[in-house]
Amino acid sequence: MEPTIACVVPCHNEEAAVGKVVRDLRAALPEADIYVYDNASTDRTVEVAREAGAIVRQEPRKGKGNVIRRAFADVDADALLIIDGDDTYDVSRARDMVDLLFEGPYDQVVGARRETASAAYRAGHAAGTKLLTGAVRSLFGNDVTDMLSGYRVFSRRFVKSFPALARQFETETEMTIHALHLRLPTTEVAVDYRVRPVGSESKLRTYRDGWRILRVILDLARRERPSLVHTVVAGLLALASVVLGIPVIAEFVRTGTVPRIPTAIVAAAIMTIAALVLLVGYILESLMHMRQEQSRLVHLAYPAPARSPRLTGNGTSTGPVPVRNTPRTFH
Repeated sequence: MEPTIACVVPCHNEEAAVGKVVRDLRAALPEADIYVYDNASTDRTVEVAREAGAIVRQEPRKGKGNVIRRAFADVDADALLIIDGDDTYDVSRARDMVDLLFEGPYDQVVGARRETASAAYRAGHAAGTKLLTGAVRSLFGNDVTDMLSGYRVFSRRFVKSFPALARQFETETEMTIHALHLRLPTTEVAVDYRVRPVGSESKLRTYRDGWRILRVILDLARRERPSLVHTVVAGLLALASVVLGIPVIAEFVRTGTVPRIPTAIVAAAIMTIAALVLLVGYILESLMHMRQEQSRLVHLAYPAPARSPRLTGNGTSTGPVPVRNTPRTFH
């Protein structure tokens, strides 16, 4: 039995591009179910998507993260592809990415963007992407080259173990860190990234959404690396306590008296707080490991993505379909 494939296209006011995206997906993956999730559009996105042959569903709460949360809950498939509805990604690589997911097998295949025109990225987007990707690599220790790509293919077990808590454009960050922290098999494929068609406008705001993504990274670091974060905070508090306490101790050693009692009390209180912060960090680390174990068990409840081998005329297997690329792989 052949595995099922689904494509999810989040859209907000994309009537100028969504029809072409759906038709290109149908050409690349004729066996796939194509879902366009309309996210409170005020133009003809819904009508254009239906005319192109997509299954249209609604998510009234604005934000790409809300769309992904709804789609991951509603759509059930062995391979689930997500792609933006603005026609900036090379849809022709969809077949290669899906085949690679099954051939690996991988739990995630990321379309790492390769700019084909100088205007594909707005000013500040490229620098922001590099900065945020570098922050994730420093905190979570893996070679991710395009953390914010919206062109990905997931296995069923990735989808069912992914909590999808984000509301806006930070959802890609959440996906990346989920894969890194559970050490899910992931690979990247270079895909062309081009300018939007005329009439399509970017919903991403460089500074507002960049700051939101940075906050998500810091919050995820606090939740996923609590011992590191709490050790840093405890260290800063301990340093402040030592700076305040050294003059008091020096005075006591020299004269045998403690003339600055309030300073001594404050220094001792700060050091006590530092010890408590460090202790809380280790407790949260234990809880985090328990949560990771639960996510891992959910992940393992589903089989690895696999495709039935093709059969030749004499009944022998030809193995999986070859993929025409050399992916970057990390585990």
